[in-house]
Amino acid sequence: MTPHDAPTAAELVAAVRDFLGSDVLPAVEGRVRFHTRVAINVLAMVERELLLGPEQAAEHAVRLAALGVADDAGLAAAIRSGEIDGPEVTELVRRAVRAKLEVANPGYLA
Repeated sequence: MTPHDAPTAAELVAAVRDFLGSDVLPAVEGRVRFHTRVAINVLAMVERELLLGPEQAAEHAVRLAALGVADDAGLAAAIRSGEIDGPEVTELVRRAVRAKLEVANPGYLA
C-alpha cells in the first residue's frame, strides 16, 4: 500500500519514457536523438528499480543477515578478512549481480 494516489512513480516514469520513444525520438536526429535514446534507457532503468527494488533489497538483506553481516560493506570486509567464504557467499553475490542486471539491463540475462 502506498500513501500516494495513482499514477505511481513507476507509471509516471513509464509515461515519460513512452512519450520520448513515440513522439520525440522520431522527430530528432544526431546528438539529440542519441541523448533521447540514453534518456529512454535511463527511464527504463528507473522504472525497473521502482518496481523491483524494494523486493530485491528485502531479499538481499535476508541473505546478508544469514551470513551474519549487516550490509555490503560488512560482506566485503568479511570476505577480505577470510571470515566468510564458500557456496553461500558465491550464491549471495550471484543473486546480487542478477538483481542489478534485472534493473540495469535485463537483456544481459538472456
